[in-house]
Amino acid sequence: MEHDLVLTGHGVRLEPLGVQHAAALAPLVDAEMWRGMTSPLPDDEAAMTAHVERLVATPAMVAFAVRDEHTDGSPVVGVTTYYDVASAMGRCEIGNTFYGRAVWGTHVNPAAKLLLLTHAFEDWGLARVALRGDARNARSLAAMRKLGARYEGTLRDHRVSADGTRQDTVYFSILAAEWPTVRDGLLARLGDAG
Repeated sequence: MEHDLVLTGHGVRLEPLGVQHAAALAPLVDAEMWRGMTSPLPDDEAAMTAHVERLVATPAMVAFAVRDEHTDGSPVVGVTTYYDVASAMGRCEIGNTFYGRAVWGTHVNPAAKLLLLTHAFEDWGLARVALRGDARNARSLAAMRKLGARYEGTLRDHRVSADGTRQDTVYFSILAAEWPTVRDGLLARLGDAG
């Protein structure tokens, strides 16, 4: 859905995703990093434009372009979303996330997650934020564990990947009562603790 929410801090800027970001995003993806995604690989500008349009048009999804403010020009380095936002139920998920390889292992992911989780728990007042990933995506699952999210279980044969294979989906979550500990861990990783 279209929105005007902008979140900034810790060297990243999350701004409303739009087709104007597609040209910068398309070169960031490749078949290996996209494996396990349910949408087709958007590896050229036209495909990325279509991908962005789908994300923005999805009800109960708030999609962001991610900018790295620690790099000259504050380039677009990825995408992340809130999705399945159910305010009345006090929950949402964070996902549809990808970053260019140049920012893997940097401040970008923990900073973006800190911004998203802070807004979800402290501004929206949600009780639960979930994250999920393809069981084959060890890198993504390790990032969720490192975040401090708790493993909830694996949904077997849960989704169909873009390549037609069935995938198991691994679920993690953070509850409002767990948020202060997760927040402190993220701040420590970013060097902002204390």
